[in-house]
Amino acid sequence: MTNGNIDLGLLILRIWFGLEMAFVHGWPKLMKVFSGDMTFADPLGLGMGVSLVLAVFGEFICGILIAAGFFTRLACIPFMITMLVAAFITHGDDGWGKMALPLMYVVAGVVLLITGPGRYSADHRFFVRKVEG
Repeated sequence: MTNGNIDLGLLILRIWFGLEMAFVHGWPKLMKVFSGDMTFADPLGLGMGVSLVLAVFGEFICGILIAAGFFTRLACIPFMITMLVAAFITHGDDGWGKMALPLMYVVAGVVLLITGPGRYSADHRFFVRKVEG
Protein backbone atom coordinates (compact mmCIF):
# COMPACT_ATOMS: atom_id res chain seq x y z
CA MET A 1 0.00 0.00 0.00
CA THR A 2 1.39 3.39 -0.92
CA ASN A 3 1.55 6.36 1.43
CA GLY A 4 -1.10 8.06 -0.72
CA ASN A 5 -3.48 5.19 -0.07
CA ILE A 6 -2.79 5.34 3.66
CA ASP A 7 -3.40 9.10 3.69
CA LEU A 8 -6.64 8.63 1.75
CA GLY A 9 -7.74 5.94 4.19
CA LEU A 10 -7.00 8.22 7.15
CA LEU A 11 -8.95 11.03 5.48
CA ILE A 12 -11.98 8.79 5.02
CA LEU A 13 -11.72 7.51 8.60
CA ARG A 14 -11.44 11.05 10.01
CA ILE A 15 -14.29 12.47 7.96
CA TRP A 16 -16.68 9.60 8.64
CA PHE A 17 -16.10 9.21 12.37
CA GLY A 18 -15.60 12.92 13.04
CA LEU A 19 -18.64 14.24 11.19
CA GLU A 20 -20.89 11.35 12.16
CA MET A 21 -20.04 11.91 15.83
CA ALA A 22 -20.36 15.68 15.57
CA PHE A 23 -23.67 15.87 13.76
CA VAL A 24 -25.52 12.70 14.81
CA HIS A 25 -24.50 12.68 18.49
CA GLY A 26 -22.97 16.06 19.38
CA TRP A 27 -25.28 18.44 17.50
CA PRO A 28 -28.44 17.50 19.41
CA LYS A 29 -26.57 17.98 22.70
CA LEU A 30 -25.23 21.33 21.51
CA MET A 31 -28.78 22.42 20.69
CA LYS A 32 -29.82 21.43 24.25
CA VAL A 33 -27.12 23.72 25.63
CA PHE A 34 -28.19 26.61 23.37
CA SER A 35 -31.82 26.15 24.39
CA GLY A 36 -30.87 26.25 28.07
CA ASP A 37 -31.97 22.65 28.72
CA MET A 38 -29.10 21.31 30.78
CA THR A 39 -30.79 18.06 31.80
CA PHE A 40 -28.46 15.21 31.02
CA ALA A 41 -27.07 12.02 32.53
CA ASP A 42 -24.43 12.58 35.20
CA PRO A 43 -22.30 9.42 34.96
CA LEU A 44 -19.26 10.87 36.75
CA GLY A 45 -21.06 12.87 39.43
CA LEU A 46 -19.92 16.24 38.07
CA GLY A 47 -23.41 17.62 37.64
CA MET A 48 -25.77 17.42 34.67
CA GLY A 49 -24.70 20.73 33.11
CA VAL A 50 -20.98 19.98 33.35
CA SER A 51 -21.54 16.46 31.98
CA LEU A 52 -23.54 17.85 29.06
CA VAL A 53 -20.92 20.48 28.20
CA LEU A 54 -18.14 17.87 28.39
CA ALA A 55 -20.14 15.57 26.09
CA VAL A 56 -20.67 18.44 23.62
CA PHE A 57 -16.95 19.16 23.66
CA GLY A 58 -15.96 15.51 23.20
CA GLU A 59 -18.57 14.78 20.54
CA PHE A 60 -19.21 17.97 18.59
CA ILE A 61 -16.08 20.12 18.94
CA CYS A 62 -13.60 17.24 18.86
CA GLY A 63 -15.58 15.51 16.10
CA ILE A 64 -15.25 18.61 13.90
CA LEU A 65 -11.53 18.93 14.73
CA ILE A 66 -10.95 15.27 13.88
CA ALA A 67 -12.84 15.54 10.58
CA ALA A 68 -10.77 18.60 9.63
CA GLY A 69 -7.57 16.97 10.81
CA PHE A 70 -6.83 19.95 13.05
CA PHE A 71 -5.11 19.23 16.37
CA THR A 72 -6.17 15.67 15.60
CA ARG A 73 -4.21 13.75 18.18
CA LEU A 74 -5.23 16.14 20.96
CA ALA A 75 -8.88 16.05 19.84
CA CYS A 76 -8.86 12.24 19.95
CA ILE A 77 -8.27 12.21 23.71
CA PRO A 78 -11.55 13.84 24.90
CA PHE A 79 -13.35 12.13 21.99
CA MET A 80 -12.20 8.72 23.30
CA ILE A 81 -12.80 9.57 26.96
CA THR A 82 -16.38 10.59 26.13
CA MET A 83 -16.95 7.31 24.30
CA LEU A 84 -15.35 5.22 27.06
CA VAL A 85 -17.69 6.85 29.58
CA ALA A 86 -20.63 6.15 27.25
CA ALA A 87 -19.60 2.51 26.76
CA PHE A 88 -18.58 1.47 30.26
CA ILE A 89 -20.48 3.80 32.59
CA THR A 90 -23.60 4.99 30.77
CA HIS A 91 -24.23 1.71 28.90
CA GLY A 92 -22.14 -0.64 31.04
CA ASP A 93 -25.19 -2.58 32.25
CA ASP A 94 -26.94 -2.55 28.86
CA GLY A 95 -24.88 -5.30 27.23
CA TRP A 96 -22.69 -5.42 24.17
CA GLY A 97 -25.36 -4.07 21.80
CA LYS A 98 -25.26 -0.64 23.46
CA MET A 99 -21.52 -0.71 24.18
CA ALA A 100 -20.36 -1.63 20.68
CA LEU A 101 -21.01 1.71 18.96
CA PRO A 102 -19.10 3.91 21.41
CA LEU A 103 -16.27 1.37 21.40
CA MET A 104 -16.07 1.62 17.60
CA TYR A 105 -15.49 5.35 18.03
CA VAL A 106 -12.77 4.57 20.58
CA VAL A 107 -11.05 2.26 18.07
CA ALA A 108 -11.15 4.99 15.39
CA GLY A 109 -9.73 7.44 17.93
CA VAL A 110 -6.93 5.05 18.89
CA VAL A 111 -6.00 4.55 15.23
CA LEU A 112 -5.84 8.31 14.65
CA LEU A 113 -3.96 8.88 17.90
CA ILE A 114 -1.32 6.37 16.77
CA THR A 115 -1.09 7.32 13.09
CA GLY A 116 -1.92 11.00 13.14
CA PRO A 117 -4.31 12.53 10.63
CA GLY A 118 -2.33 11.88 7.46
CA ARG A 119 -1.23 14.18 4.68
CA TYR A 120 -4.75 15.36 3.75
CA SER A 121 -5.32 17.32 6.94
CA ALA A 122 -5.10 20.79 8.44
CA ASP A 123 -2.38 19.49 10.78
CA HIS A 124 -0.24 18.55 7.81
CA ARG A 125 -0.95 21.84 6.07
CA PHE A 126 -0.08 24.04 9.04
CA PHE A 127 2.35 22.06 11.16
CA VAL A 128 4.45 19.83 8.90
CA ARG A 129 7.64 21.50 7.80
CA LYS A 130 8.17 21.43 4.06
CA VAL A 131 11.56 20.18 2.98
CA GLU A 132 12.89 22.25 0.11
CA GLY A 133 14.85 20.34 -2.41
